[in-house]
Amino acid sequence: MSALLQGSELPEAKKQAAAEKLHGYTGLPVAYLLRANLRVSGAAFSKQLQLQDETTTGRLDARYKGPDLDPLSADAEYDPQSNAISSAYTAALNQYMRTELKYGSDLTYKPGAYNDPDFTWDLRHQAPGGGPPATQQEGGTNVMPDLAYTMKSNPKMKVMLAGGYYDLATPFYEGMYEMHHLPIPQKLQANISYHYYQSGHMVYVNENVLKQFHADVAAFIQGTENGK
Repeated sequence: MSALLQGSELPEAKKQAAAEKLHGYTGLPVAYLLRANLRVSGAAFSKQLQLQDETTTGRLDARYKGPDLDPLSADAEYDPQSNAISSAYTAALNQYMRTELKYGSDLTYKPGAYNDPDFTWDLRHQAPGGGPPATQQEGGTNVMPDLAYTMKSNPKMKVMLAGGYYDLATPFYEGMYEMHHLPIPQKLQANISYHYYQSGHMVYVNENVLKQFHADVAAFIQGTENGK
């Protein structure tokens, strides 16, 4: 972090040392890290990690991998995890809705809305005490101020944070970092519990992990029933 903050004032020797340390952390080649100026996006990581083997690393679950589509591209062109499991879950959901729930017989199920030309996210948001939301907003919406305000408004409120170790889309340490930087009194930090799993973005892909997640959520809910 201190190396990135120095920008163009970072001495070459320290830049080389930082690249070598990042190589130890990530497995990315030192030469690539130097070309990237020590700044690597998630999509670039998925692309470069196993590129020598012509392989792309999964984004939603880094344990998945698939053939690289274009060796000359800068970022991964697809997510091997999604390709591996999406069709099975789409078929299961269609079967459940149409057979068990008797719903959707004349409707088309869309696994995702991103490819729909009429779909757009409405990311406008007004934080507590903030001004009116902008008519247009680029990027994600920060709701950490909302969580902090709610926890301070209700000091008995409990928060459970769950994450997967192999998730590159919402990295597990990012959630921990954000919680420890909430603008709340220190004593309210005790109201936050952390649970991490041998999974990626979708905890339910592995049945044993799903059972553990279910047990943790049930224990969290039961632990709040006495109002303490």
